Amino acid sequence: MSNPFVWIVEPLDPKQPLKKFFNLSKLEDARYARLPFSIRVLLEAAIRNCDEFLVKKADVENILNWEVVQHKNVEVPFKPARVILQDFTGVPAVVDFAAMRDAVKKLGGDPDKINPICPADLVIDHSIQVDFNRRSDSLQKNQDLEFERNKERFEFLKWGSQAFKNLRIIPPGSGIIHQVNLEYLARVVMDQDGYYYPDSVVGTDSHTTMIDGLGVLGWGVGGIEAEAVMLGQPISMVLPEVVGYKLLGNPQPLVTSTDIVLTITKHLRQVGVVGKFVEFFGPGVAQLSIADRATIANMCPEYGATAAFFPVDDISIGYLIQTGRDKEKVICTKKYLEAVGMLRDFKNSSQDPNFTQVIELDLHTVVPCCSGPKRPQDKVAVSDMKKDFETCLGAKQGFKGFQIAPDQHNSVVKFSFEGCDFELAHGSVVIAAITSCTNTSNPSVMLGAGLLAKKAVEAGLTVKPYIKTSLSPGSGVVTYYLRESGVMSYLSQLGFDVVGYGCMTCIGNSGPLPEPVVQAITQGDLIAVGVLSGNRNFEGRVHPNTRANYLASPPLVIAYAIAGTIRIDFEKECLGANALGKKIFLKDIWPTRDEIQAVERQFVIPGMFKEVYQKIETVNESWNALEAPSDKLYTWNPKSTYIKSPPFFDGLTLALQTPKTIEDAYVLLNFGDSVTTDHISPAGNIARNSPAARYLTSRGLTPREFNSYGSRRGNDAVMARGTFANIRLVNKFIDKQGPQTVHFPSGETLDVFDAAERYKQAGHPLIVLAGKEYGAGSSRDWAAKGPFLLGVKAVLAESYERIHRSNLVGMGVIPLQYLPGEDARTLGLTGRERYTIVIPEKLKPQMNVQVKLDTGKTFHAIMRFDTDVELTYFHNGGILNYMIRKMAS
Repeated sequence: MSNPFVWIVEPLDPKQPLKKFFNLSKLEDARYARLPFSIRVLLEAAIRNCDEFLVKKADVENILNWEVVQHKNVEVPFKPARVILQDFTGVPAVVDFAAMRDAVKKLGGDPDKINPICPADLVIDHSIQVDFNRRSDSLQKNQDLEFERNKERFEFLKWGSQAFKNLRIIPPGSGIIHQVNLEYLARVVMDQDGYYYPDSVVGTDSHTTMIDGLGVLGWGVGGIEAEAVMLGQPISMVLPEVVGYKLLGNPQPLVTSTDIVLTITKHLRQVGVVGKFVEFFGPGVAQLSIADRATIANMCPEYGATAAFFPVDDISIGYLIQTGRDKEKVICTKKYLEAVGMLRDFKNSSQDPNFTQVIELDLHTVVPCCSGPKRPQDKVAVSDMKKDFETCLGAKQGFKGFQIAPDQHNSVVKFSFEGCDFELAHGSVVIAAITSCTNTSNPSVMLGAGLLAKKAVEAGLTVKPYIKTSLSPGSGVVTYYLRESGVMSYLSQLGFDVVGYGCMTCIGNSGPLPEPVVQAITQGDLIAVGVLSGNRNFEGRVHPNTRANYLASPPLVIAYAIAGTIRIDFEKECLGANALGKKIFLKDIWPTRDEIQAVERQFVIPGMFKEVYQKIETVNESWNALEAPSDKLYTWNPKSTYIKSPPFFDGLTLALQTPKTIEDAYVLLNFGDSVTTDHISPAGNIARNSPAARYLTSRGLTPREFNSYGSRRGNDAVMARGTFANIRLVNKFIDKQGPQTVHFPSGETLDVFDAAERYKQAGHPLIVLAGKEYGAGSSRDWAAKGPFLLGVKAVLAESYERIHRSNLVGMGVIPLQYLPGEDARTLGLTGRERYTIVIPEKLKPQMNVQVKLDTGKTFHAIMRFDTDVELTYFHNGGILNYMIRKMAS
């Protein structure tokens, strides 16, 4: 059927009649001007894609009527303009596509139909590790190791780039996905198939929201959901509430964008914005650069919102010019946004739309801060860091406690390193990493770090040699302006050499610590510290030996590296002394905002961006030399330990299976609150005593060749064994941290995978019990695929992180939620019961279902299939099964 809104289509420029747009102003609907700008993007997409099948006129009306409908849990479809993936989530997506082609062929369909319809970019940025640091050739050595470890994966991705249309691969060594998106891939306004329309994106990384800082509506989705979008399916979403976050005032001179985002993260966690859009407005927004806004938008997952949107304004347009975008396209971008009422003037309050709720922050009240030691929302003012850490030492084990006995608080362990004697204590810094797209995309904090390093070196300050220092920029542009501005050599003198272009320490690719350091930490049972300019510091994520990890701005990362400890009050204690014996305090070397801005104006110029990005797809010679097969169907290599055809579609038929009641399920694991996707499916190193290690050893690999879980996401045999394999896992069935559980029929304590295998062999279904925020953290599809392969049929939790719930739905695992006011404690659940979950024949979204225990107790829980589309996926056994049946028929 033709689009019923074709009557509002017109050329943007009468001189170019073939370049059209849907002119929303022609609707002449007063409700449009009151809509939040983020909702206007959803509306335009619904109007442009309206076909009365996937997108209906009723959907358009619901979005237009947002003020009334927002509270009614109404489902609307959204077709984003493009999809973005990184390689940890991109490899399994391409593996799924390859397996789906095989499945469609087996069912008699055309395998070539399994092909991205929506444009997709895959940036390889998650594979490189900090194996080498503090040497001039660290970058080359780490990149060489990256290719040595990941050659199979990279060959497979190169096959995918040739076998699938509309899939572009950005090679390794190019930068971090979200910074490359910000500086290069983002269009702001799309010019495609003869139409202009707002750029929008969903990505298989939770920090896709960073692009919201440029005015491109985007958020993270599960890898499974992203695959459906790539195949032309709309996202089915509940029309969100929109919290207006009003920024006022100016930041203080010593405050960085990192301090602002950590403050906002804590604030919005307290407000509660899960499942909502946050849209920034107010005169304070005009005081923030695009890099500052992107930093704030980047940490959207940490404060729990779906998106953190900064509408496009003249500063956004200026950023496009600064980053070397085509000037004619920039002119069209501004003209289009003006025509459809999507260009914002933050100083003009008459443009302020209506919001669900408005909250405010005076930027002048923000103070320098960090977050930690185990969660990004746990903000601590820098002035309170020493006291806060020392309180955490003795506090009860938890997010703000390590439960170290009082007589052990001042324990010291002596060790030797490179011929010199050193001491480690609780709070000693052993990792200091300038890393992550959150901050490396921001010239102000990167140049601030460089200028601080220059002043520190000139003052005679140094960093102890055993501290693992590293600098992993988000793009080549960062290295370019650090070098041109003259600060790179000073960073290197303090140990912050460039070690690679990728996420690295922020995702756990921190590499090994020196063995004497590890031995000292272990000997003293020390709470060693990692300080990083990242966005995640969950326990066990950064490094197994750093139990405390703090998020900080790049300048503060260097400051704590020089101090060598987190137990320092910078206002009262010096960093060291110069050659004359004068004490040097942090305030003596901290650069002013004016100093930083002067250097930024001089050295961050359009020519840099053009030079770096015009060769981004061809500059990596190792990538260029890779050979890949040209067949449309992938030839699986049974000897590969990286790429394996997954079992998800084994035995799939065109006929639907009726969902059955889950009978007498055992509880595999019993969790408390805030179990993250890092706990469920870790991305870091594979422990030598783990089920995954035993499997890889059986395939002839040595521990040196294990690589990481993240790099092996193309192999289900490794990933199933890696499910719930985090060494910091806290399972209520076990009295210590670790990836083990109780196998109740035998009473034995086993590795989680081994217990699940025994249950599976005996034909017993499994469930998982959890508390609040189950599945928080990265948008990791293996955190749903892994439990599915272990035989988990349902999860019963108090609440879910949005993306993880979606991933569970996508795999056909039932997300159950306790009724309001109920939880495992109030219901008296121990997890040692057997659970029967009654699945009725007729299902509807968010219906209550009965849960029966073998003790005779019964209660009800909410079945968190939130939309009719999600129920359709469940009836098909998951979203990919649905797509295969659709393509095959």
